[in-house]
Amino acid sequence: MTAWHTPPNPHSATAIGVIAVFLWSCLALLTTLTAGIPPFQLLASSFAVAFVASLGVLGWRGRAGFRAWRQPWAVWVTGFVGIFAYHALYFFALKAAPAAEASLIAYLWPLLIVLLAALSSGERLNPRQLLGALLGLAGTAFIMQLRSHDAAGAAPIAGYAAALGCALVWSSYSVINRRFSTVPSSFIGAICGLVAVAGLVCHLAWETTVQPAPSQWAAIVGLGLGPVGLAFFAWDHATKHGSLAMLGALSYLAPLVSTLLLIAVGQSQASAILIVPALLIISGAVIATRRDTAS
Repeated sequence: MTAWHTPPNPHSATAIGVIAVFLWSCLALLTTLTAGIPPFQLLASSFAVAFVASLGVLGWRGRAGFRAWRQPWAVWVTGFVGIFAYHALYFFALKAAPAAEASLIAYLWPLLIVLLAALSSGERLNPRQLLGALLGLAGTAFIMQLRSHDAAGAAPIAGYAAALGCALVWSSYSVINRRFSTVPSSFIGAICGLVAVAGLVCHLAWETTVQPAPSQWAAIVGLGLGPVGLAFFAWDHATKHGSLAMLGALSYLAPLVSTLLLIAVGQSQASAILIVPALLIISGAVIATRRDTAS
């Protein structure tokens, strides 16, 4: 973690971002293993694990490890809104809609990162990027249309809407985070604690506490150490110092691996219903980022 305080070259920073992508491939699976636990309770529990783990790491450095937590309010607001809103929507989406379909919709965020990064830098979108965006949207529409026919009008629209909200929130956060490149990634530990408190408040206000089984506790700890722990430190570093276009392209490995994991453990069925939209979305990302990644 100390190495992250010295600005590395973009290639190494992007490579660190791949760690986050791999860990996020396990997010849907671990979340489904916590079935029955209310979304905000899961949010508070998993981020509490991440916060405690970050305290342990920073504690080895003494007070110097916590100096990075002294940041302007804009840094706190950006980190909290991006991470809290994304996960609140994501956990709700996975519990209100089929896990595989919700995950594919939520994973529109890598493509949106590419598009937003181009817009924020003042560059015009080229036809290839527009075509990639249209393919990604086509894949999402394909998922929703199929589920609508299967459920005879009872499709979990709220879950799909939450999944789309995930994509919008996380892509926006990832691009905006670039503006805070001087903030050490150890600051994410503080955000994890703040998100855990916010999740607990929402849980106590709107949900009934459920006592997790031992297997669910294991999944919660796995979430806190991986997809909502180490992954955020890696992603924070990568979005501040790496190539956003390359990160967007590589991030589309996550939905593919995520869906395969869900199928492997019997949470979803292997069928063309999942393969076709997955190919559309992944193809869109490849087309949209080809010129940027080749440069």
